[in-house]
Amino acid sequence: MADDEEVQRVFDAIEDVDQIADPEARSRARAQITAKTRKLSAEWNAERAELARKLRDEEDESVRGIAKRLGIQPGTVQDLLRGYKGSGTTRPKAEDASDG
Repeated sequence: MADDEEVQRVFDAIEDVDQIADPEARSRARAQITAKTRKLSAEWNAERAELARKLRDEEDESVRGIAKRLGIQPGTVQDLLRGYKGSGTTRPKAEDASDG
């Protein structure tokens, strides 16, 4: 698959950065990568959430089906569909079943 090849190229490039001999140059390269990927991660997550909603709403795909198609865990799909971000400590508590 072409997408697997692209992903492997990125992984190979990251491994190349890890092989930079000079610790300061390696640290600078890693800092640049971290800054760029932090920004991209937010954009990619938003795009992935939009796609998950589309698959659910327009194709009536299940959470497990979406997870398989996108290559992520079902729990991640649920988080995307609910709009959760960050750690579990910032999420609203599940309502107690006896409350309802």
